[in-house]
Amino acid sequence: MKNRGSRNTSTRIIVCNATFAVLALLGAAAQLAAETPAGPAPPPDWHAVVRELAVKNFKNPAWGYSHCERDYALARALAAADHVALDDDILYAAAFLHDMAAFAPWEKQQVDHSDEAARIVDGVLQGTGFPMQKIDAVRGAIRTHMYYRDPAASPEALYLHDADALDWLGAIGIARIMALVDPNGGDPTGPDAVKTLEDNLAKVPSRVFSPAGRALVAPRSAELRRFLSELRRESDDLATL
Repeated sequence: MKNRGSRNTSTRIIVCNATFAVLALLGAAAQLAAETPAGPAPPPDWHAVVRELAVKNFKNPAWGYSHCERDYALARALAAADHVALDDDILYAAAFLHDMAAFAPWEKQQVDHSDEAARIVDGVLQGTGFPMQKIDAVRGAIRTHMYYRDPAASPEALYLHDADALDWLGAIGIARIMALVDPNGGDPTGPDAVKTLEDNLAKVPSRVFSPAGRALVAPRSAELRRFLSELRRESDDLATL
């Protein structure tokens, strides 16, 4: 019995010593971790920064954040249909920031919003993690995104240009312009909006250049033309609009 007790005591001593050793190692590891300098912070997700800026600031029913989303998605779809590879960094930045100079604090009086946005976009993207070696291509795509300009010499500029033009036609083009009508009778009025839609129908279709974009011109133009015809018929040629 005496020998058995001695063995039990020895075992308990060994277990306690092992426990203390493990705790000491854990404490040393924790102290070492606390004293080790933290590594460099991961680069920011510039896509999230741009998206958040657009969501927060681009509030307009015709050229707000939802318009940016549509331009980006449609440009990608058109390029895919034409089997053209796009640089998504360039397209994403240009699509979500192309109308930024239509909003405060970036707008500048008597300067085309395309030119102003192209001029200042590097200041917005600097420090976000965007690959700044691509900034010139972003500038070019932004500067020429409107249908009345010839797209810059890059596939991203071409498909953003065509996506933006097509967004003035069809049902979405109608919705965008009619959403601008002042409900209190100010500018623009309903007839003003109709005039804008008629101008878009006359001017935009010939300014779409990509094969996939051209394929969408006819159905979207026909949709807009039908709407205008029915609207005039049902409003006594806009007299009761």
